[in-house]
Amino acid sequence: MRRSWHSCFKSPASHTHYRADSKSSKEPMENQQCGNSSNGDIKEKTGEMMKVTRENAANIILNHDFADGLHSWKPNCCNGYVVSGEASHLYGVKANTGENFAVISNRTESWQGLEQDITARISPGSAYTVSAYIRVWGPNLHEPAGVQATLKLEYLNSETNYLFVGSALAHNDRWEKLEGNFSLESMPDRVVFYLEGPSPGVDLLIDFVVVTSSSTKECRDEKLACVADGDENIILNPKFDDGLKNWAGRGCKIALHDTLGDGKILPLNGQYFASATERTQSWNGIQQEITDRVQRKLAYEVTAVVRIFGGTNSTADIRATLWVQAQNKREQYISIAHSQASDKEWVQLQGKFLLNGTPSSVVIYLEGPPAGTDILVNSLVVKHAAKVPPSPPPVIENVAFGVNIIQNSSVSDNLDGWFSLGQCALSVAKGSPRVLPPMAVDSLGPHEPLSGRYILVTNRSQTWMGPAQMITDKIKLFLTYQVSAWVRVSSTTSGPQNVNVALGVDSQWINGGQIEISDDTWHEIGGSFRIEKQPSKVMVYVQGPSAGVDLMIAGLQIFPANRQARFKLLKKQTDKVRRRDVVLKFTGLDSSGLLPTFVKVQQTQNSFPFGSCISRTNIDNEDFVKLFVDNFNWSVFGNELKWPWTEPQQGNLNYQDADALLDLCKSHNIEARGHCIFWEVEYTIQSWVRSLNKTDLMAAVQNRLSGLLTRYKGKFRHYDVNNEMLHGSFYQDRLGKDIRVSMFKTAHQLDPDVTLFVNDYHVEDGCDTRSSPEKYVRHILDLQAQGAPVSGVGIQGHIDSPVGSVVCSALDKLGTLGLPLWFTELDVSSVNEYVRADDLEVMLREAFAHPAIEGVMLWGFWELFMSRDNAHLVDAEGSVNEAGKRYLALKQEWLSHAHGHVDDKGEFGFRGFHGTYEVEIMVHKKKFSQKFMVDKGEGPLTVEIKLQ
Repeated sequence: MRRSWHSCFKSPASHTHYRADSKSSKEPMENQQCGNSSNGDIKEKTGEMMKVTRENAANIILNHDFADGLHSWKPNCCNGYVVSGEASHLYGVKANTGENFAVISNRTESWQGLEQDITARISPGSAYTVSAYIRVWGPNLHEPAGVQATLKLEYLNSETNYLFVGSALAHNDRWEKLEGNFSLESMPDRVVFYLEGPSPGVDLLIDFVVVTSSSTKECRDEKLACVADGDENIILNPKFDDGLKNWAGRGCKIALHDTLGDGKILPLNGQYFASATERTQSWNGIQQEITDRVQRKLAYEVTAVVRIFGGTNSTADIRATLWVQAQNKREQYISIAHSQASDKEWVQLQGKFLLNGTPSSVVIYLEGPPAGTDILVNSLVVKHAAKVPPSPPPVIENVAFGVNIIQNSSVSDNLDGWFSLGQCALSVAKGSPRVLPPMAVDSLGPHEPLSGRYILVTNRSQTWMGPAQMITDKIKLFLTYQVSAWVRVSSTTSGPQNVNVALGVDSQWINGGQIEISDDTWHEIGGSFRIEKQPSKVMVYVQGPSAGVDLMIAGLQIFPANRQARFKLLKKQTDKVRRRDVVLKFTGLDSSGLLPTFVKVQQTQNSFPFGSCISRTNIDNEDFVKLFVDNFNWSVFGNELKWPWTEPQQGNLNYQDADALLDLCKSHNIEARGHCIFWEVEYTIQSWVRSLNKTDLMAAVQNRLSGLLTRYKGKFRHYDVNNEMLHGSFYQDRLGKDIRVSMFKTAHQLDPDVTLFVNDYHVEDGCDTRSSPEKYVRHILDLQAQGAPVSGVGIQGHIDSPVGSVVCSALDKLGTLGLPLWFTELDVSSVNEYVRADDLEVMLREAFAHPAIEGVMLWGFWELFMSRDNAHLVDAEGSVNEAGKRYLALKQEWLSHAHGHVDDKGEFGFRGFHGTYEVEIMVHKKKFSQKFMVDKGEGPLTVEIKLQ
């Protein structure tokens, strides 16, 4: 399994040109009061500000003096950079305080400026004071310009609010001081502080920003864990008030400090901090044993305040890790959290963990930076994680399902509503398809013809250039949108061309669908997206082909997907695919006595495979085991069968974890998939394998095949032979193309009855050109043509905002292979449990209704034991959430029950899902019961029930 994160086609700086609408999302500044600043002594002001910062040290703004460039800051849809006041001048401007100042340029809207997320560093009820030095510059700028400090308050399920903080009139010939204050009664989901205001085209200069809390005395930075120790914290001496008592070095020395670096490093809170020094390995750090204070099956939340010191790097990754020794002396390392730490400021490290079993020893420690770099720790808190109440179901009003939110999609009004992204040329031409793309037809049904007109994009000097449209006001939060269009390119002489429908959501890039084009004909592009946080701006644009290649787009459709309407169709399809007419024929007694007899039929289990990923540590938790065996009939092991797990060092074999999982499955009649024999992606392969020469690597591959498949012959129903061949090529690059075929052939020889699968990700969602259904089909046919006995197709199913028609289209294309299709690693993710439940229902209904799908494996279901956040069905301590309840409800829906009377022929008929049944019948006050199976089949199934 691998989760792929895509990056935008263009550089981050290119986003600065894209804000094209003229409507601001806030009230105009002229309606707000502006404050004036005196023209007093700049040096005196500077001295006051520096004095406040040094004495109070409570500034919640990170990198407040821009000493670290724009680290922690972000230009809001414009350009930004930092100028050194000592080394150079900008338009003759010198820094007002310290060494540096920031310049915000290429501003096309008054609200564009410089922002910083301060969510984690403020708290409701506290009063905050804001102070900053500002200046403006622009051609022919003779009048002062208003500059404003603003808070953007984002809420998951409601509109974004803006809070005025303070303002000042800025001049182009001197620095001015902007002051303000704010307080929040309640805490939004996200708080962003930013400076804005001058007219478009005017550069904003910012020097030294301070936001301090007047309500906090002891903590110097409210972001970073003024966390109460209290009785809840299982860490002893968490702030080093008792020196280094209870602490120890892990392979290194530790020391106590009240200051460091010639007085430049002070504790963030409290009086002391500790350092892990003389580190010679990345795993060296500071640790504390917590064996007697940690309880199994309880979720713990970890919060640490850390930074680095010394070494050659200004930043390094710091990790919180748990070392656990089981009763049988087996060791386990649990990664809790990691964060990029700096040598300039304290940062917060947060994470969660849970222990399934009863360990003999547990140690928590901090590690990660390179040897020679000290780890500094100001505080560490480990306490029972508070239960977070689920988000309420989103209220989405007045949804126009199936209605295109793109203006002038047919370009019948020429280019009204469209603009060019970058310096390319847009024009309208004729000759595009007049019918909707198939995936859109599946969702929308009959539709009036398209106009046959399309947008032609020429003079493209960058891959990201293309047509764009603002859709901010048309997007509804938590609503899933389907994307569909016809696209074409002018030339493929330089190779296949990638076309992408993308969304710019503030500074984030969202993939709305991608396709690779290898000819000059029209192609369908399809995808989906959903936005779960209130954006200030949303733009859709089409991009991707190489510079100089013309791009054509016709009939772009973005519309809300009507999932409930789709479900009605799927239920009908499910009845055809997964149910069968059954006739129970009763024999053995006088049939005349059966006429009034009442019959009750109950299905005890659906035979369709619903499975889950499990891991060795899970089975130490009896609550996990019960939920697993009660609700799944198939399994796949997360890591325990992978080569790096079974042979971490050459010749050092570990099969006991896989054996334990197999024993559990066997005892509960649960089938198992073998995942995976090999994994083609290089970073997943253990270092000793990567270091082998060609001859030794070939020998190691053969030993892996013979060792694994001989040991487990007949015990796994499936094997993923070489995982993710569309995304990796380690073995093929080193051993030649034939190695892939050889792996399949050898596996088949060693275990002839096992089904051998290919397995890859992003096949079903339209967002990855490397693994499109068409490419996957060609890949499989190529393997088969070379003699590889491929007998199953794995579709991983790590999907976001699924749309049924897009998923179904991929399944239809793969279904042409005539091989069984399985969703092998299905998971969906949303911060809202109800939305997550909806996504899961989409995928399960599509799978269950499709005739080519023969099984579904979830990639886990228990919080903290899944590869994706916000994907779990059960929380860490065993409570089933809304997504889990939806899964259970669907499992019940797909069980058949019937009752009635035997007819005059001694028969009782019903239509039921495939699976195991039990029938009960009372004859002459005597109860008879019998089990029977309903298998797949075209015609009615007659089952003889003997009454004797």
